[in-house]
Amino acid sequence: MPTAPVSPDQTQEDDQKFEYTSYRNLPPVAGIASFEEAGKPGLSVEESVSRLKRIHYALLRLTEIFVARIPAEPVYELKTAFSLHAHLCAEHADAIRKRVGEMREPPLGLDKIPHPELEILFDEIIAAPDTPSLLLGIYKSSLPAIRDALERYRQEANPLTDSPTLRLCRFALLEVDDMLAYGQRATASFPFSQAPDGDQWPDLLANCLAAAGRLDGSSPAIKHPNQRVYSKEPFKFDREPRRDGRFPDPFNKGVNAEAFLYDEEMPEDAKVLMMLFKRLREIDVPEMMASIITDTKGKPWEYYRDMIRQLWDEARHAIMGEVGFFNLGIPWPEYVMVNFTWARELNLQLTPIERHAVLYFIEQGLMSKTGKRYEWEVGRRSRFPFAATFQDFDWADEVLHSRIGRDWYVSEMTSQKEAIEYGDRSWSSILGSWESWKEQGLTSHRNWWPDLYQAYCKISGTEPDPRVVAYSQNYKSSRDDLKEVGPSY
Repeated sequence: MPTAPVSPDQTQEDDQKFEYTSYRNLPPVAGIASFEEAGKPGLSVEESVSRLKRIHYALLRLTEIFVARIPAEPVYELKTAFSLHAHLCAEHADAIRKRVGEMREPPLGLDKIPHPELEILFDEIIAAPDTPSLLLGIYKSSLPAIRDALERYRQEANPLTDSPTLRLCRFALLEVDDMLAYGQRATASFPFSQAPDGDQWPDLLANCLAAAGRLDGSSPAIKHPNQRVYSKEPFKFDREPRRDGRFPDPFNKGVNAEAFLYDEEMPEDAKVLMMLFKRLREIDVPEMMASIITDTKGKPWEYYRDMIRQLWDEARHAIMGEVGFFNLGIPWPEYVMVNFTWARELNLQLTPIERHAVLYFIEQGLMSKTGKRYEWEVGRRSRFPFAATFQDFDWADEVLHSRIGRDWYVSEMTSQKEAIEYGDRSWSSILGSWESWKEQGLTSHRNWWPDLYQAYCKISGTEPDPRVVAYSQNYKSSRDDLKEVGPSY
């Protein structure tokens, strides 16, 4: 039976009456969006990949900058923050790499510079001549641009079709906001002062972003005659560690922490105090690992991701020592002489693979009965619950670091035995000695331990143990692993 034709007015009226609801009013589209939001065109796969590649490039360059500036940055808090922020940027770059691989067949082109102006931007930042300029470039220019790109992606992508990428953006924004919050306080502490050779430098950074059509390429490019300022010459990595004024005696090797710690006659609470010194001293590991990572080229991406994770863990261990002294009410800069000699001598005298060999050799020693398990047991037997917790996670981290060493160092050797022996020889080959630093007037190797211990006893209301007060063993004839060394050390 033929049906009567439907007039346009009638169709419009029927559309207005159309209603669709989910079963029992459950949230539609798996709860991620409304039907209207899920029905918008959004970004195409091509546009999505283009933007993600630019964000990925920015995160990689920031990772590089954070790591490369750790050794020469004197401020302890910035060393630790750079270690964390390098790790966060590397993790989010890793997530984007995987997502791009899901949307396009190889070659992915992730190793290509997406726009020459972005290259200038990050070359300028890594070459910043001082801390205020560096902080401005990171936290006032490039990182806000990354945040804007991530937020713009969230606003413009289809929430259903590109749900996997939006999830990555959501997580990334959480930690980018954390980094920016830190950066806001850091830049306030180190305000940028325009210098004669860089008076327009902030404008240069902004112009680079404009000339690139924003960091993500979402806007038309605005041409600017951008002239390099600090990056006219290629960035030269400075691997010599520097410390701020709270480290007045960085060559001091006057207190042998390991000999005290493994002495069965010494009380547990005093051993915790020595372990806090050992943890805080670990700030030299990020300083040294930064040189391995920066100097080592051409490795698979996973190498850099894993090594930067370990670098952050080592910075975290140093912070554990700082927190421990705070909890005990001890102003560590007044009593503890934290040295940088290990990182300094490895960075200046050994090749990257030799440094990695030493790192792995030490890690294997920490797996022994006088290693991390022992330190955890000391913490458990002490009257400081935080010490057990710190050493518990410190031990867990070292297990991971041992695996990273096997994956990226031992794999280049013929055997585990060769890898360990090479690390031992590399460490023993370091020139420059305990005596030479003293002769040069760099340190007197003062025994600062009795003052620290007696300050702790006064604060805690405990009677000093004469055996602990009398402790005076130093590193004149031994390494940190208690191995005796000759005069060359």
